[in-house]
Amino acid sequence: MGIFSFNAIALAFLLAIISGAVNACPPSDREALLALSSSLKEPYLGIFDSWKGTDCCSNWYGISCDPTTHRVTDVSLRGESEDPILQKTGHSSSGYMTGTINPSICQLDRLTTLIIADWKGIAGEIPSCLASLPNLRVLDLIGNSLSGKIPDQIGNLQKLTVLNLADNKINGEIPSSIVQLSSLKHLDLSNNLLTGEVPANFGNLKMLSRALLSGNQLTGTIPISISNMNRLADLDISRNKIQGQIPAQLGKMKVLATLDLGSNMLTGEIPPAVLGSTGLGILNLSRNSLEGNIPDVFGPKSYFMALDLSFNNLKGPVPGSLSSAKFVGHLDFSHNHLCGTIPVGTPFDHLEASSFDSNDCLC
Repeated sequence: MGIFSFNAIALAFLLAIISGAVNACPPSDREALLALSSSLKEPYLGIFDSWKGTDCCSNWYGISCDPTTHRVTDVSLRGESEDPILQKTGHSSSGYMTGTINPSICQLDRLTTLIIADWKGIAGEIPSCLASLPNLRVLDLIGNSLSGKIPDQIGNLQKLTVLNLADNKINGEIPSSIVQLSSLKHLDLSNNLLTGEVPANFGNLKMLSRALLSGNQLTGTIPISISNMNRLADLDISRNKIQGQIPAQLGKMKVLATLDLGSNMLTGEIPPAVLGSTGLGILNLSRNSLEGNIPDVFGPKSYFMALDLSFNNLKGPVPGSLSSAKFVGHLDFSHNHLCGTIPVGTPFDHLEASSFDSNDCLC
């Protein structure tokens, strides 16, 4: 082999090494990820076994990078999924992880997606520095044992579209800054230990389509500003300690399809506009202290997959206009003070007798 040929091979080899180094993630991103993994213990799947080598953009489980800059953009570690790696466990596609979320994650300043979800055992607080990640679009920490408060400056995340902190042990109040999340489409804070009131200007979240706040210890009243949310399709504030009356304006919302206010401390009468809404398909007002007659406002465009008014203090007759509804699937008027004759025909001919149990004088 001539000297020229040898030098050409050596040069090609050197260029390959340089190219590999250039195309690898920067050492700072790699170190941030290794610090994260050092704070987490995952005994069954061995997913962090793949986090080795100098290039965290190449074959590191759950890590994705920008193909141009080679900066880490996505960290996606989900404990319940269809991913083949979860099939190894015999834990029915479910993993288990303990430890805490290391604030080193905040050094990944190009991060757009952070998913550390459904691991059950991850505890500690949500790092407050997450609120300083300017490009974050998805923050999903559902299904862990996280405690402490939601970071006060969460409203800084102007690109955030998904905030899912459900099924944890998060306490404190909903930060007032949350209403600044102008791009937010999906909010799930359900099944935590949150206290205080729903922010009065919650309706500022104009892009929101799902607001799930159930299973907390929220107090106060339902903010009327919610009725200004033209994209909201699903509102669930059930299983809290919400008081006051149901705002009639909720019945005028254009795309609201599911309204669950069950198991609260609501009083007053059911607004006719809510029960007469032709957009609502699921309405649960059960287990409150609602009074008065059930508004007789059903019509040919009424279409309820589920209508539950049980366990209240409602009186008077079963509304005859229910017979004109286009469809009523599940209906529950039980445990009230209703009186009179139950109408015949559709939809009453397919309803269970238990739909009317424990009323004063229904026949």
